[in-house]
Amino acid sequence: PLIPAIKAMCDTSPGETIEIIMNHTDAFQNLKEYLSEQGIGFREIYDGEQMTLEFTINKKF
Repeated sequence: PLIPAIKAMCDTSPGETIEIIMNHTDAFQNLKEYLSEQGIGFREIYDGEQMTLEFTINKKF
């Protein structure tokens, strides 16, 4: 699940918002760690077993 997420980040233009929906807790935590390391703020949304990360890309990867 992380590879499509990273690909989406690379294909997104600065200023665009990405929303990634997951149901895999470990991948969700890994993506949160990666975003934090990159200095990218994010919003976490929990809905039962579904977890969503929403963030805006401010620079090109």
